[in-house]
Amino acid sequence: MNVLTPQKRTTVITLLQNNVSQHEIGRKTGIDRKTIRKLTQAIFAAALPASNFPMATGSPGLPDQIPPPRPPALEGTQSPALPAHARSACEPHRAWIETQVRLGRNAMAIYQELVDCYGFQSRYNSVKRFCRSVRKGEPEQFDRLEFLPGEEAQVDYGEGALALYPASSRYRRPRLFVMTLRYSRRSFRRVVWKSSSEVWARLHEEAFRYFGGCPQYVVLDNLKEGVIKPDIYEPELNRVYAAMLVHYGVVADPARIRDPNRKGTVESAIQHTQATALKGRRFESIEAQNIYLAHWEENWAAKRIHGRAKRQVEEMFQEERPQLKTLPIEGFRYFTEGTRTVLDDTTVQVDGAWYAARPAPIGSIVLVRLYAHEIEIRDLKTLALIRRHSLAMHKGDVKLPDAERVFNPSRQTRQILARAEAIGTKTQELCLKLFERRGREGQKSMWGIVGLGLRYPAWLLEQACATALARQTPSYKTVRSIADQLFSQVVTRLDARQGELSLDSATPLLTQEHELIRDITEYAEFFKRCVGNAEGQTAEPVAPDCRASLAGQTNCCAIRQPQALRAQTLKPA
Repeated sequence: MNVLTPQKRTTVITLLQNNVSQHEIGRKTGIDRKTIRKLTQAIFAAALPASNFPMATGSPGLPDQIPPPRPPALEGTQSPALPAHARSACEPHRAWIETQVRLGRNAMAIYQELVDCYGFQSRYNSVKRFCRSVRKGEPEQFDRLEFLPGEEAQVDYGEGALALYPASSRYRRPRLFVMTLRYSRRSFRRVVWKSSSEVWARLHEEAFRYFGGCPQYVVLDNLKEGVIKPDIYEPELNRVYAAMLVHYGVVADPARIRDPNRKGTVESAIQHTQATALKGRRFESIEAQNIYLAHWEENWAAKRIHGRAKRQVEEMFQEERPQLKTLPIEGFRYFTEGTRTVLDDTTVQVDGAWYAARPAPIGSIVLVRLYAHEIEIRDLKTLALIRRHSLAMHKGDVKLPDAERVFNPSRQTRQILARAEAIGTKTQELCLKLFERRGREGQKSMWGIVGLGLRYPAWLLEQACATALARQTPSYKTVRSIADQLFSQVVTRLDARQGELSLDSATPLLTQEHELIRDITEYAEFFKRCVGNAEGQTAEPVAPDCRASLAGQTNCCAIRQPQALRAQTLKPA
């Protein structure tokens, strides 16, 4: 108990005799209310009546040294009742106030209703203090999280010690990255000046290599480097960070917003690092701070006996290390992402170069991933791979295959010769001679020659090109003229052959009797009706097929047959 001067002690006792409240005594004398309360309890514990209070210390009624207050009473026992002037003004309304507090009402609402309904005369502070003593907070329960070796790791950022910033030559605090294995509490610590999605992922990689393996899960906070869109059920991870975890076979488990207890292990590791290793220190470079953190982890943090596990951290880590996943042979390839619009030449522009994006449609938006030596074009929604190209070495380069170019005079020769080769060797030889003689200007004649392949059979066009080569007149008009002559000869020969077959053969060429062929009498009646209509009656419509039949053209389908299909049937057996 604080030692009071005799004058202040006498003042307190006098005010208590005049039924002044402890709060008012503290306000007038400046003495702490706890001291006044202890003095009051000591006086009544000595069983001294209030009327015999002496006016000064050392009087016969009050001992020179006031005994210390009693310890708090055990549960189930009642503390001695205080006198009326020492009790709160809210004491007569205790039962009603306790009911209102259980309903969740605040002290101001209770005070207002006490004044309106019960004629309460004291101030609001009296009600506030009484409600504070009545309100009992239920202790919050926390579960102890236990995990198997190699099952989980927790990561978070903290604040490092002062280090000399090279750009400004001033001391600044870098960001402290900590990854802690949940089972053994072994930690990896590293400070960096700036953070990004790539830096965040690279720090994870360094931690995996430091531990010699990967955990199954990693619990992180909802920072932008790891989580783009926080969500309780389906959080959206940063794509660079997510791809890195997939490469190492680790699953991310973001904690809920404002729920640091889910990753309490790494929170404690950060506090331990800041309070023990870095408190009050200053480093001349960030590299020196990282070297010191590695030394402190190996010589002190790893050799400590953990308070809850009651075991050495290094000993538990040696048990956990064989349970970690094996690291992949190749490290993760980092990339930067961006969106591009497919141009009208089916390419996208990236850093001054153009890359083919087909089959992405023109005008669509695609996702571009830029690696160190190559570039990937992916679908923006499904992330499906569309194209992959090697990175252009110079600005202005165009990564577009010749087969995907609509037209380019300097590259058409190769396409024409490929089509001529498909027709035959003589056609290809003729096109080559045209290009050697006339150059790029001869491409038009070459296009015309290969275009004849759509009108004539390949064997006929080959024969026409061979004749043109023999005459030493390689040109489009010559080849076309020869092809027309050959085609006419073949048609004449085929017609003569069909006539010989119709005269010599006992079987007619066309079927004369069939269930679908009408009788000749029906046609006679049809002619009579037509003659009657010609004299003034309205003629009935005649089908085109019937008109052709009546005109003597029995083989109408052969007449309407396309010329190209007819040419194909003229090839001799």
